[in-house]
Amino acid sequence: MDLNTFWFIVIAVLFAGYFLLEGFDFGVGILAPVIGKDKDARNTVIKTIGPVWDGNEVWLISAGGALFAAFPEWYATLFSGMYLPLFLILVSLILRVVGLEWRKKVDDPRWFKWSDRAVFIGSWAPALLWGLIFSNIVRGMPIEADHRIDAAAALPEIFNPYALLGAAAFTALFSMHGLAFIRLKTAGRVRTDAGRVAGRVVTLGAVLGAPFALWTALSYGKQWSWIIALLIIVAVLVGGFGLIKGKDFLGFGATSVAVLGVAVLMFSALFPRVMPTTLAGGVDLDIWNAASSDYTLNILTWSAVFVVPVVLLYQGWTYWVFRKRISAPPLSAESAGTAGTASSAGVVA
Repeated sequence: MDLNTFWFIVIAVLFAGYFLLEGFDFGVGILAPVIGKDKDARNTVIKTIGPVWDGNEVWLISAGGALFAAFPEWYATLFSGMYLPLFLILVSLILRVVGLEWRKKVDDPRWFKWSDRAVFIGSWAPALLWGLIFSNIVRGMPIEADHRIDAAAALPEIFNPYALLGAAAFTALFSMHGLAFIRLKTAGRVRTDAGRVAGRVVTLGAVLGAPFALWTALSYGKQWSWIIALLIIVAVLVGGFGLIKGKDFLGFGATSVAVLGVAVLMFSALFPRVMPTTLAGGVDLDIWNAASSDYTLNILTWSAVFVVPVVLLYQGWTYWVFRKRISAPPLSAESAGTAGTASSAGVVA
């Protein structure tokens, strides 16, 4: 295996790890307003990701750094063609940080409400936009012979049916993955409330995830990609069964397989290209014409040998320390009335 292939695999693994770990963070943020009917319940839902969400973002930083160092042409072309979606992801992630870190700084119901909205938007928007971006990477973009993309001309093109389905599928699968994490990490009434929405979340995951996997495999994948698509569909169904039946480890394990399967499907469909072109006179970016020099790749490889194990050990230790379930305090009479009113209002709406 040459270093170009090796670093393509490394970047694929880093993004897959990011989607796996940050995916349930996004899902928790998306579902927090639905599952957390009162302040204590919402706090409990958000606490499930409290110790780990910022560590999970290290995978994105690592993936971006590896992309910049190993494949600078890929990095530059991607950012020039997807500048607006990537900028919106950055803004959304900042908004989520504000919502997560500052929500308890002011004891005011209005502040809590705005913080919860920030967490929701900062979770929903990146999930949607990552699906849009990666779907377009697989489908192809108008890359010219000099590896440039006319961002203004490319912007309308990124909202194509396949990419829009990918955006919706990513959001639905991350929501399902987040629900599985909430069920795994909570006890008591929060876990029960999470079970009540399982049917709807699973339905969305299956209805959107299955066609996206099949479309990717049949239109852009290799001859054997349908096997991965089938694995994704089975994982979604098994995960749905686990969520609905209260089998938490099965549910989380299966949704993890589904999310990882999507990453494997998309990166395997690309290889050896990294960004195909949709222009007749354009040039595909691949692992050779987009890569750094052999000398640079050698230095990166030796650096990764020493750094990656440390990062993995630290993150594994974090999950081990915070492995126990958490629960919300019992509902007070006032909170129960508020939650009941909110639920009734939601039903009427």
